Formats: sequence, structure tokens, C-alpha cells
Amino acid sequence: MTDRITIHRDGEDIYDIVLEPSFARLGKEVSELGIKGRRACIVSDSNVAPIYLDAVKEQLAPYCSAVDSFVFQAGEEQKNLDTVRELYRYLICRHYDRKDVLVALGGGVVGDLCGYTAATYLRGIRFIQVPTTLLSQVDSSIGGKTGVDFDSYKNMVGAFHMPILVYTNTATLQTLPNEQYSSGMGEIIKHGLIKSRDYYDWINSHAQEIIKREDGTCRTMILKSDQIKQKVVEEDPLELGQRALLNFGHTLGHAIEKLMSFRLLHGQCVALGCMGAVHLSVLRGLLSKEEEQAVRQALLRFGLPVSLKGLDLKEEDILAATKNDKKMDSGAIRFILLRQIGDAYIDRTVSDQELLDTLCWMSEENNG
Repeated sequence: MTDRITIHRDGEDIYDIVLEPSFARLGKEVSELGIKGRRACIVSDSNVAPIYLDAVKEQLAPYCSAVDSFVFQAGEEQKNLDTVRELYRYLICRHYDRKDVLVALGGGVVGDLCGYTAATYLRGIRFIQVPTTLLSQVDSSIGGKTGVDFDSYKNMVGAFHMPILVYTNTATLQTLPNEQYSSGMGEIIKHGLIKSRDYYDWINSHAQEIIKREDGTCRTMILKSDQIKQKVVEEDPLELGQRALLNFGHTLGHAIEKLMSFRLLHGQCVALGCMGAVHLSVLRGLLSKEEEQAVRQALLRFGLPVSLKGLDLKEEDILAATKNDKKMDSGAIRFILLRQIGDAYIDRTVSDQELLDTLCWMSEENNG
């Protein structure tokens, strides 16, 4: 059974998000995109390509004049302009034109880098997202935000460029390392915290099935998260307003990610950022300490960090790193806080002292 979500913009269908338990329908979906007889380049990394590249090539081959592949070394540190330059050279040498297509096969690093290349090569060519990690299936593959890191500054160079299809094979979750799977739960819990108390409660009540990666439960979870992101993206495709709510946990998370030189996974850093944002909401009198502890337990349940203990980071350095965040607005950070669980808002008044107090709390012994 196929689950399908259609992303709209200005009353028009832009692309579909397709959820399937295998790659068996990928060729059929691609055949309806008007790329018959065109070249396709699958962009992947050294972790994903050995597992799934041949299966995806087999699906695309009947519909494309040629199927090439560009595989780079796995890791966030490869998500930079040097790798983009290598991919440009690869496409140029093989005479890819604007009617050809790129296919991002992998997690968020692959999707972001491939999408940015597609946005900028020949002023823009089409691309397809085939996300293989839980985090990319519920977050980075949806909404057309692409980008690469610049001198360790997260996603500082990027463009909005919508895919023509997102094809999610939920069976790929079974090959994810536990840490990668857990990382995806950071973004999923975030979706409940910012937009749906019912979804947040559902996640907690189905924790055991989620941890066991039961296919039906995981499929429902991905669908629910995708629907939340669909609604936000459709309302604000270029992040001019409410789409910024999706950055809940990301201001502190990105700062920690940068200072750790990406030794922590993105979802782990987002979880730490979410914990900080929840504590700030408590300091503002918006959430109770009991709700804060419940969020903490939810993150811990899925193997996510909630404390800065042992990370060898100074609170002042994290604060300084937030000043380089791309979400700055006229010198003020657009911080995302919670009025209540399931109801987030944009706040531009969070002070340096509030952030320092929160970071000190996150470093205390009694917080994990």
C-alpha cells in the first residue's frame, strides 16, 4: 500500500512524498515525472551506496538513457563546497544538461549537498530525494531547503530548490545503526513539541514499538511527521515567518554541533537544543517543571542526550557560537519557545543571561 502526500504551492501540486516498504515502485514513480530518455546521476555516500545503489540503479535504468553515480566519503565534514565542486566537475565531464536529473540517495548530508548542486548547476536542474535515514525521511528531504557547511558554519551556503519527488523506502530503517535511528527521533519529538500535543503523546505511548522499529508503527510515525512538516512548508515555503518554528532546538543545537566539530549527530544536537528551549520556556513561566521532566524522559527513552556533561564545552563558547547562527534577525536571535506542548512561537527577546543560565543548568550534575 502506498502512502502519498502532495506538497502544494499557490494552489498547484509541486511534488509528492511517497512512502513505500521497498524500492519496487521507484521506477514507476519516476516514469511519471517526464524524464524518460534523460540522464540520471545518483549522488550517494560511502555508507549508503554499497547497500542501496544497485537497487536504485535497477529501478531507474528502464526509464533513463544512462544512470551514473557519484559517491563521496560519508560524514558531515564532506558537506562542503569542495565536494560540490567535485560533483560539478563530474556532471560537466559527462555533459549533463538542464533536462537531466540528480537523485539524492542517502541521509541529510547527501540530500542537502545534492539539492544544493541541483539548485546551482546550470542555474538549476531537477532532483529527486530518496532519503534512507529516519532524520532525512521526516525532515531534510521535505521542503526544498538545501545547503552546505562553510568553515564549520552549519548550512551557511544554500538555496531553496524543491525536489520533483521524495521517495521514502521505510525498510531502509532496518539497516540504520542505533545511533542514527535515535538521531531521527530528535526531529520527530520536535514536531510534536512545536505543533501537536496529540502526536507528542502518541510518540510516547508507542515508544516500545518505535524502539523495536516495527514497520507499521514507524510508517505511521513518518507519515504524521511528514504531514506536520507539509503544513508548515506550504504555509511558508521560503521561511519568512512560521516555518521558522521548525528551528525549535536548532539555535543551541547548531552551536553545539559546530563546537563539537560534528562529532555528535544532528538529531543528538537538536535534542540538546530542545532541552534548552524547554528550560527557557520554564524560566519564562510557560511550561511547568513537571512538563520539563517529561520531555527529558521522552528524549532519554529514545537514547538522546539531555545534558552537556562530558562534552568538554564552555557555556560562554556555546553562547558566542549562537551569534553566528543564520537565523539571526537584525542582530537578534529568533529563538523558538513553547507556550505549551504542541504550541511554539518565535521570540526575539531571549537575553544572553537567560541563555547562559540555561546552558549552566544543562551542565549541572542533576540534569542527567
